Amino acid sequence: MSKLFSALIAVLLLAYVSSALSQDVPKDVKDKIDELISGAYQTASAGLPCKQKPAGKGRILHWQSVDRCLNDAAGRIDWEELTKKLENLRAGSGRLSRNDFTSAVESSLSAHALTLDQVFAVSDDRALLPLTNSLLRFLPADSLHDLPVFDRNGTKVGTFVGLYTFERTGALASVNTYRLTLFQYEDLNGDVQSAADRLLLDSYGVPWREARTQRGYRLTSERLPFVR
Repeated sequence: MSKLFSALIAVLLLAYVSSALSQDVPKDVKDKIDELISGAYQTASAGLPCKQKPAGKGRILHWQSVDRCLNDAAGRIDWEELTKKLENLRAGSGRLSRNDFTSAVESSLSAHALTLDQVFAVSDDRALLPLTNSLLRFLPADSLHDLPVFDRNGTKVGTFVGLYTFERTGALASVNTYRLTLFQYEDLNGDVQSAADRLLLDSYGVPWREARTQRGYRLTSERLPFVR
């Protein structure tokens, strides 16, 4: 079984397990989780959409501006306060397990994901949206599938297949650990390829015209300690 299919199966299994677990969460608790997560998205959305414009031969958007917009939006949230409210909610919900509660939080984060045109206001419909590490980190797992992928010069190299993560840990200290979200694509010969450059920046992009209405911004749970 290829690395790609293993990753896709893992994503499907995670989605199935999350869905099954969240069914054990009482509706009133789910509603309160949704209220908190919805509030976080409203806070993140305060400065959106960010105006973007393409540059260069390939008409790809400035990756620095794209990343700044995404990370600034997440940075507007008071994650410490959100964590406190969620933990208080779980503590007051009786015997609800941590796994069940975490699953419900993850489901809510996915349910409230923003479409890309809610995040970016792009001046040129022919622009390419750069597949940066930051954009991929916030990208819902089911987004952008089968969209054409172009290099920075505007040459089509294949179609988008899915996400995977690359993690490297230093030998002596965890501080040297870093994790990147990358993507795979099917090339013009039908073979699955991984992005050659791990620091993607503006190496690849997808057409804004086709990507704009897709869900493209899902807040992650990485800053919610009880999820880890």
